[in-house]
Amino acid sequence: MQLHLETDELNLVANILMERIGKASAQATPSGGGQPGQRTRLGPQFYDGLLDKVLARDLRLDTDELEQMGEILSAQKRKLTEQIARPEQAARLGKMQQELKVVERALERINEACVMF
Repeated sequence: MQLHLETDELNLVANILMERIGKASAQATPSGGGQPGQRTRLGPQFYDGLLDKVLARDLRLDTDELEQMGEILSAQKRKLTEQIARPEQAARLGKMQQELKVVERALERINEACVMF
């Protein structure tokens, strides 16, 4: 099955991956310990590789990449749901609800692709 995401979904995924690259870079630099296999998989290079594919619109992802993309989008969905529930976020409610819809659509497509593997 060919994974196909719409432009707004691709843009959202790219933005999320760029955030993750920044966070992973910041966390990888100060610490010297940890699990090397997990750090390599979820480090800036892993997210950068996914980002390169998304930006190139080349969504031929392997099973690990699909699963990781699903986890990333699930985490984003939880984050947005929590933010929408907060009353202090009322001014940005419409924007967050729109973003949540896009995340849900992309997550559904990725989950379908995972099932097909």
